[in-house]
Amino acid sequence: MASCTQSIVMTNGIRLHIVEEGRGPIVLLLHGFPETSYAWRNQLPVLAAAGFRAIAPDLRGYGKSDSPSDSGTYTTLDIVADLVGLLDVLGEPQAVVVGNDWGATIAWQAVQVRPDRFRAVVALGVPLMAKAPMLPSRLFPNNEEAWFYTHYFCASSAKDELEADVKSTLKRIYFNASGDIGERNENSPNPFSMVSKHRQYLAGLPEPIQMPAWMTEQDFDIFVRTFERTGFQGALNYYLNLDRNWQLQGAFDGVTVPTPALYMVGERDTGLAIPGMKDIISRIPQLAPNLRGSYTIPDAGHWLQQEAAETVNASLIEFLRTLG
Repeated sequence: MASCTQSIVMTNGIRLHIVEEGRGPIVLLLHGFPETSYAWRNQLPVLAAAGFRAIAPDLRGYGKSDSPSDSGTYTTLDIVADLVGLLDVLGEPQAVVVGNDWGATIAWQAVQVRPDRFRAVVALGVPLMAKAPMLPSRLFPNNEEAWFYTHYFCASSAKDELEADVKSTLKRIYFNASGDIGERNENSPNPFSMVSKHRQYLAGLPEPIQMPAWMTEQDFDIFVRTFERTGFQGALNYYLNLDRNWQLQGAFDGVTVPTPALYMVGERDTGLAIPGMKDIISRIPQLAPNLRGSYTIPDAGHWLQQEAAETVNASLIEFLRTLG
């Protein structure tokens, strides 16, 4: 991202690091876990060349952005407030918001609660979902033998294990959530599924000899150096707020997404292994009546914008040009 401009802006009481390129209508690019703004390295120059001002922030808790010590300040609405404040600082009334993983969840809620500031949404991987029938801490499985990964990420031991060997941690999570693992089934290693209580989390994720072709060693080293410096607590704080997010969602439960929307998911995305997920995806039009496309990308996994950059870029630009 040598041609990009990097800066620190004050927004919503924190310092937010942003990477940007190009001029024109703003497109905000929101990363997921465990990523940074660098996850959008393949989109920034392409969007700039297409006539857009592409901006990728390190979300709070990540990269060069502030990581507040209060874990309660990492709700989805806190992040949306960061983005609204960012637009204010930039003097821009509106932006299109694009997100993957946690970034997709944030993007969906941004257009639900502030469609006046976010005029369209593109979500990768995570579909738009109605409010769950109960708190996530009660909904997700947790028994004597295993627990859902979100429970593990909320445990105090998660930070220590993830930070013990950052390079190995990222290599295992990136590879085992990617399409390079092959055809995915219920027995495939999955960083975002059930975790045995009889062994450590990373023990269930085989470490590849080398990274897949879509992530060069240089790219991988950038992620590794970042998380070696920041650790994982800021990133894990998002999971600590799952129940609080559910409670806050009650304020806009049933509110449909009024803006134009686009959804894409990798054919081998880990989320598709969750029972009922395909039915949830099929119901997105009920919650987003202006959905203009829902695509499954062959052979790709969870890191869609990195694994299938050309396909994502083409679909993204086509969608953006329909907005006028």
